Amino acid sequence: MASITIHSSSTVVPSHPTPTGAFSFSECDQYRAWTHLPSVYVYKSPAAEVVAVESLKTSLSQILVPYYPLAGRLHWLPGGRLELDCCAAGALFVEASTDAKLEDYGDFAPSDAVRELVPSVDYNSPIEELPLLLFQVTRFRCGGVVIGVANCHTVVDGASAITFINSWASMARGEKTVETILQPLHDRKFLMPEKPLRPPRFDHVEFTKPPPVILGTSNSEEAKQETTSALLKLTKEQIEKLKKRANSNLTNKTMGVGDEVQPRPYSRFEAITGHMWVCACKARNTGESRQPTIVRTPIDVRRRMKPPIPENFSGNSSFVVLTPECEFGELMSQPLSYAAGKVREGTWKMTGEYAQSVVDYLAGQDDINWLRTSFHSKVPVQASFWGNPNLSIGSWMSLPFYEADFGWGRPSYFGPATLNIDGKSYIMVGPSDDGSLIVAIRLQTRHMDDFKKYFYEDI
Repeated sequence: MASITIHSSSTVVPSHPTPTGAFSFSECDQYRAWTHLPSVYVYKSPAAEVVAVESLKTSLSQILVPYYPLAGRLHWLPGGRLELDCCAAGALFVEASTDAKLEDYGDFAPSDAVRELVPSVDYNSPIEELPLLLFQVTRFRCGGVVIGVANCHTVVDGASAITFINSWASMARGEKTVETILQPLHDRKFLMPEKPLRPPRFDHVEFTKPPPVILGTSNSEEAKQETTSALLKLTKEQIEKLKKRANSNLTNKTMGVGDEVQPRPYSRFEAITGHMWVCACKARNTGESRQPTIVRTPIDVRRRMKPPIPENFSGNSSFVVLTPECEFGELMSQPLSYAAGKVREGTWKMTGEYAQSVVDYLAGQDDINWLRTSFHSKVPVQASFWGNPNLSIGSWMSLPFYEADFGWGRPSYFGPATLNIDGKSYIMVGPSDDGSLIVAIRLQTRHMDDFKKYFYEDI
């Protein structure tokens, strides 16, 4: 792969004065990884050759006024918690080029090469010095452009970050102004603990129960295994086949509801996640049918809270849930509806009441470090290893990535630049408006070919 040449690196600060002082995070923010989510927007349209970098920087400076928390810096509090210093220190903006062509990167599956298209963050530096938002515009020899983004997960989640990017793009192409974009709401009151603090009303096994391990081995051994990432496309027709299979023997008994209730058909996410879970069991199968396994998935609670969190909320609003623990043998031998049902058992527990209980549980922790995962990076953490025999699957199916038109057309691809751990996956909307989806997944190298085989053969 051709090397990348950095031409300039500058700090973009808000164009006008912004609120200053300490900004308190919610518990939902606190237990997030404080590292950065690296992602890439790929543009291969001919118009991409006329990228106006100064226009990007000017509009970025303007949008950092309403999005002023993203121009701040973090600092540590006791117990592993964080606070935001709204100091208008700004975002990092890097200009780069490469002699490579876009096609040299294939499908832009997460890899070390793709990660180089996103600004690197020196996590050995004091946290007070780290930008929360970093961008890299890389021009390719073929005329294509990649915008690499790194955003700190403590400050915004995926939905909030995408809203920011799309608003910035609309300003850069001249369609919106800083006054006419959707104005972000930074108030964290929606996910704060109750006062006086109440004890949790549920058993939060997503924090207290260690994930299953491969029988006869240890997490440390599994964590050392070589891993690789892949992008797997699902057409609309394939998705419909999976949904049909998952719902082919849908009964009140398999749904765990009474006879008087009409069972709701399994969704795309439930069918695809159940399918991935079964395929992973087959690919990882050691011959031990009683091998336990779990799927872990984040659930956005914006619409599950009562009242719902406003759409313009800019922060973190998702909590992790777990499926019931299952065994390889039962998942591989049962119809797809069984796995889909177990996925639903996990996701449906996340009601507004459950989410508030999570907030109160987190608030009751003297030290939150043991709950925080690495998520995007290889920064050492105290949280459990969630790789083989388990999966961590996030849904990016409803996020409008492809609205990020900076003036030279829609991106031809958006995706994560890295997946940091075995079993990590996202189900993403594809670039075409044809109902297709893309699964980004990282598995141990020895399991990936078998996973791909089962993934398509079993549809």
